Amino acid sequence: MGWPDKQNGGRLGAVSGEGTAARAAHRRRDQGGMSGPLLHRRFPEAAGALPREPLGDGPTPVRELGGLTCRVPLWCKDESGYGRGGWGGNKVRKLEWILPDVRRRGARTILTVGGTGTNWGLATALYARERGLRTAVALVDQPVDDHVRRQLERLRRSGATLHFTRTKARTIAAAPWLFLRHSAHGHLPYFLPAGGSSPVGTLGCVEAALELADQIAAGALPEPSHVVTAVGSGGTAAGLALGLRLAGLERTRVVGVVVNDTLRLDARAVAALAGRTERLLRARGADLPRGVVAPDDVTLVRDWLGPGYGHPTPRGTEARRLAAEGAGLDLEPVYTAKALGALLDMADGGRFGDGPVLFLQTHGPRDGG
Repeated sequence: MGWPDKQNGGRLGAVSGEGTAARAAHRRRDQGGMSGPLLHRRFPEAAGALPREPLGDGPTPVRELGGLTCRVPLWCKDESGYGRGGWGGNKVRKLEWILPDVRRRGARTILTVGGTGTNWGLATALYARERGLRTAVALVDQPVDDHVRRQLERLRRSGATLHFTRTKARTIAAAPWLFLRHSAHGHLPYFLPAGGSSPVGTLGCVEAALELADQIAAGALPEPSHVVTAVGSGGTAAGLALGLRLAGLERTRVVGVVVNDTLRLDARAVAALAGRTERLLRARGADLPRGVVAPDDVTLVRDWLGPGYGHPTPRGTEARRLAAEGAGLDLEPVYTAKALGALLDMADGGRFGDGPVLFLQTHGPRDGG
């Protein structure tokens, strides 16, 4: 596995118009104290065509994880508290941009897919229900444990229509029927891929990256050499890569720990999603160049996947215990535990140099549903 050390200075300078995140933040502060999404502040010409409905309160906190043994300085941006509704975490950031787009298109039902323990499907159902929208979820089997059983019960209470399609192939075969089943008054359902990783949904992760850049500029944490996140559908990694480049963070690279073996997840696919999000921004009026994110801007690793999606691993289980005891982080076995285990192993192997490294905690459980 290669670890490119290219800094892309020329391309990044063209994107941000400034050499550092601090200068970019200073420019935004000089715009007269504007409030609202950082994406709107950066691209005011696109604000009217890219509505966002705030569903959580930011910025989410950053802190050093001194209670974990790591060979490099380790920091965390904790998204677990994001979200004012029945479920939290970084999925809510995607819904802030998706739900207004659903209304814009006149749809009354969201159709999406996920594993039987899907956090994404549950968050969608709960936040959509509060806004008078219906949700239908096609569910693909994953190993059943207490986490999945609890999640299925929450999904049933959420009011979502659940279709147990069981495999990816059967889900694809059922798609025409699902679209017809959930059409109403001439409107097809609003389809969202697994994890909400559409170009519109990815805007939420771009926003999180711009927020992180402002926190770095304010001195809340040092600029990390790497940001490590779990990759289940690619939207978080794509949005982080695009947002960091837009913010002028030339040093920071995104490392995605792949936890899903049912989708094509590699650096080219993640860069392609970032490119589609970039084109969406331009189509809605944003003035930015082409090709902001290239495949070698993102590193994806698969060595911590284990037998497959939803299968716990010994390293993930140990990382989950260490996070709870040493850092007070509530991880889950499918995404975040595997990502932290990978981070600690890679740091021990010298893969991050001197760091510092930032771990993105994306899991946000609630009691709702």
